[in-house]
Amino acid sequence: MSADSFAQRLLGWFDLHGRHDLPWQHPRTPYRVWLSEIMLQQTQVATVIPYFLRFVDRFPTLPDLAAATTDHVMAHWAGLGYYARARNLHAAAKTCVANHDGDLPRDFDALHALPGIGRSTAGAILSQAWNDRFPILDGNVKRVLTRFHGIAGWPGLPAVEKQLWALAEDHLLNVPDGRLADYTQAQMDFGATLCTRAKPACGICPVQDDCVARREGLTGALPTSKPSKVLPEREAVALWLENADGEILLQRRPETGIWASLWTLPQADTDAGLRDWFAREMKGAYDNVEELPVVVHTFSHYRLHLQPLRLRKVALRAVVRDNDDLRWVARGELAALGLPAPIRKLLGN
Repeated sequence: MSADSFAQRLLGWFDLHGRHDLPWQHPRTPYRVWLSEIMLQQTQVATVIPYFLRFVDRFPTLPDLAAATTDHVMAHWAGLGYYARARNLHAAAKTCVANHDGDLPRDFDALHALPGIGRSTAGAILSQAWNDRFPILDGNVKRVLTRFHGIAGWPGLPAVEKQLWALAEDHLLNVPDGRLADYTQAQMDFGATLCTRAKPACGICPVQDDCVARREGLTGALPTSKPSKVLPEREAVALWLENADGEILLQRRPETGIWASLWTLPQADTDAGLRDWFAREMKGAYDNVEELPVVVHTFSHYRLHLQPLRLRKVALRAVVRDNDDLRWVARGELAALGLPAPIRKLLGN
């Protein structure tokens, strides 16, 4: 076997062993393909499927998504993580309504210009939605290509990534017309189920005969790992406040930063900072707070140790409106708001 037959061998494997019944494949519309590609960024298929089904049930078309409120979008995304994806999805939908007649553009540059759509995602959408000839280079494909071609160096480095893009484009030349969608899915399925990060199934791999990593015993070493760094540790304090009716006080996060636009408990970096906020905003005795077990949550760039403090039968000093960044919420209404997963778990919802 030669490298030139890589694509044909992968398609042959896909026909027998690939995933053909994913919900975004039936029907395979540009909107559903786009939504699935955004959800699948850094998230496994099994996790995405129930979120995808709920999302398209609530927002069945792109204009439906564009017309939705931020709260509704974030509520249907809550728990999936990497919330910038939801904000970009919502912003891109609005742009499509404003500039592209409510549809995703079938043009690489226009698609790439939308929020949250990088080069690989644009290629995946164009190839799967319209069978257009564009390469992809997600994490699975990077792993497959570095092993097959024996490419050393962390794939996130510009020089290595440039080399991988060139290889992805070369392989694409051997894909028959009309099978671009299948080839794109085949690459993702192959990396996710066979050429996995740990314990790849090299013995049943359709391209093993010409795989450099297989031949030279480098399967475990490729792709080269990202240079490690120790995650910094941060601490914060959160207030779980309840009024006389048992409603919980939630605060909307700013539009940028961690948990942007989500509703969460009032939070500060220090107990003193939270005490000052409480003195300004609330009626009650702060010293009566109940200290709950610390919540540890790991973000991509730091680990947060969040100390929740609970206080019941308090009141706000001023009346707030529903559009303010503070809101009393009944327990039965929590599911309708976008809450970060650790806060939702803390509140038992």
